[in-house]
Amino acid sequence: MTDPNDRITVGNLRIDRTLYEFVRDEMAQGTGLQADDVWASFDEIVADLAPRNRALLDQRDCLQEKLDSWHRARVAGPFDEEEYRAFLLSIGYLVSEGDDFQIATDSVDREISLVAGPQLVVPVDNPRYALNATNARWGSLYDALYGTDVIPEEEGSEIGTSYNQVRGEYVVAKTEKFLDATVPLSERSYSEVIAFKLNKLHGICNLTCVFGDGVETGLADESQFVGHDVAGERLSVILLRHNELHIEIQIDPSHIVGAAHPAGVKDVLLESAITTIQDFEDSISAVDAADKVVAYRNWLGIMNGTLEATFVKNGSQMTRKLAADRTYCDRQGDELKLSARSLLLVRNVGIHMYTDAVVTAEAEDIPEGFLDAMLTVFAAMHDLKRLSSVSNSCFGNVYIVKPKLHGPDEVAATVELFERIELALGLPARTIKIGIMDEERRTTVNLKECIRAARDRAIFINTGFLDRTGDEIHTSMEAGPMIPKPEIKLSPWILAYEDWNVDIGIECGLPGRAQIGKGMWAAPDEMAEMVETKVQHPRAGANTAWVPSPTAATLHAMHYHEVVVSEVQEQLIGRERAELNDILTLPLLRDRELKKDEIQAELDNNAQGILGYVVRWVGQGVGCSKVPDINDIGLMEDRATLRISSQHIANWVHHGIVTEDQVIETFQKMAAIVDEQNAGDPNYTSMAANFDHSIEFQASLDLVFDGREESNGYTEHVLHSRRREMKARS
Repeated sequence: MTDPNDRITVGNLRIDRTLYEFVRDEMAQGTGLQADDVWASFDEIVADLAPRNRALLDQRDCLQEKLDSWHRARVAGPFDEEEYRAFLLSIGYLVSEGDDFQIATDSVDREISLVAGPQLVVPVDNPRYALNATNARWGSLYDALYGTDVIPEEEGSEIGTSYNQVRGEYVVAKTEKFLDATVPLSERSYSEVIAFKLNKLHGICNLTCVFGDGVETGLADESQFVGHDVAGERLSVILLRHNELHIEIQIDPSHIVGAAHPAGVKDVLLESAITTIQDFEDSISAVDAADKVVAYRNWLGIMNGTLEATFVKNGSQMTRKLAADRTYCDRQGDELKLSARSLLLVRNVGIHMYTDAVVTAEAEDIPEGFLDAMLTVFAAMHDLKRLSSVSNSCFGNVYIVKPKLHGPDEVAATVELFERIELALGLPARTIKIGIMDEERRTTVNLKECIRAARDRAIFINTGFLDRTGDEIHTSMEAGPMIPKPEIKLSPWILAYEDWNVDIGIECGLPGRAQIGKGMWAAPDEMAEMVETKVQHPRAGANTAWVPSPTAATLHAMHYHEVVVSEVQEQLIGRERAELNDILTLPLLRDRELKKDEIQAELDNNAQGILGYVVRWVGQGVGCSKVPDINDIGLMEDRATLRISSQHIANWVHHGIVTEDQVIETFQKMAAIVDEQNAGDPNYTSMAANFDHSIEFQASLDLVFDGREESNGYTEHVLHSRRREMKARS
């Protein structure tokens, strides 16, 4: 916990000693900057910009009060869409759109500007996970197919403790079909190849495939062969490229898999997680200076190439480090290097977060997002100055994803913060690029003007069901009861929102310069369904989408070979925009009456989801993990889960769909289920044994019963106060 008395003073700032010493002794080393000079500059930034940050938060509350009053005055009457839209304009919730423009962001790494592919989001406070995600740039398609339900476990093809040859044959067959569709031969199929060999013509190396009957062929498009490697006299690696994504065929007849393949193919690797967001926000539990130092130290270790994680797996101790670049021989015989690591973005916290890791002379907490921005960029100087053996951005950029911004004024304030940090650290203008998360209603409806406010820094917009729906519910809390949560996914506003995001992104010139992203596939064990359905994201014109694991990234990468996203985006140019009125259509029950069993089923599902996540966040400080849902299906959950579920229950309580007693009774019933689901965890403490004493259980109730009063329905206030209470108890 942060000790309020153990602080170092720099100017008007009072800095937690542990944080101060970490920045001085570790982060500043090699940057050419003195830590105290950086803190002095930060002091000026806080003094100048913190009042504006507070004014923006006050504006949020002011708008919400006006919305609440407007809805309360009309809750029993008909809803007039045009009157509502005019009202939103009159209070400044909606802003007038300016002229058309194209973003001017330049010198962006190709992983963002050119390559369409999967994106991981990983909690930066867990070094093993952070390294796994960073190293997930390449993944084994054989492993991804073999170890998931994409290959059904039928009789004879089960996953066991040893290699199953039958299952392996299914994997190879499915992979060969993928290769036939993606990097086809000029004739016949990969399944008929018995050998690969190289030949040179006019100094250019070509790939030749040999069939069992002696016939030889090459690729239908010879340019897809871009490199190779040899082991002794034997061809060991074939490097192919399609849709700017690489595929690596590995050959080793001595390997258990290669020995069974006519051409000795032991594996096929796909370029998978093209980008990864190292997360300081929703997927970590960081409530004080000690927690923040852990996260900052891991990020620094990635930026300077020193981060390691030692752990025990299958009874053996392993140490994980950042993967070194991959080296090949290109077709001309020269060395070809490819990154083995995802291009990293970093997500800071939202502007509503404040921290006591650094306070003012008046003992006031400072905006935590200011601290995140300053220190994540300061740490990234190790990459910018090439102090590491591995590099992240080839163009010397720092990519900060900014969540939970409400409208263009907040985007503009973030841009000003970035400008001030560049000046403080002596960085070139526009070193810091911004990813704008379209997860708040006021950003959605004003998305074009939000992008305009960052037109020379924007590298990312995306959509996300959970937070966006949580804000939808809270914004219209007084309008009436909401439809059940599963139905919201199919309601007019969210379908229009998904299209609107792509439409605005294309209209503002993001293709070729920035990412247009889609949300998370939350079920890491349901990969067959993901492979079946998530292809809709690139088909919708999104050049990236979130996945829950490196394995999922490899499987989702196949979709970006199937779909040429740049062509989809080109076809969407000029498409009529999604309707703003559809986005403003509230997901209300209106005249519909729910059955008792429908209500209870929805309440059970929400309560179990809240409890299942809170017990880890509050009880163990785990911000993101695979949490079993009410049907025991593991879902990758973060704080957005709590926001939507707690706001939904709060809405139903407020409008009399359920009673407070019914909610408490349901939470108690679901607590027993969550206790049982966590029975194998030695660090877990039962809730049902003593509800009044359980901080986790009480926190879950707080999220619901305080949900209407919490600004924008955010969960952080409850979670942070209860987690600090838990740490104090420990």
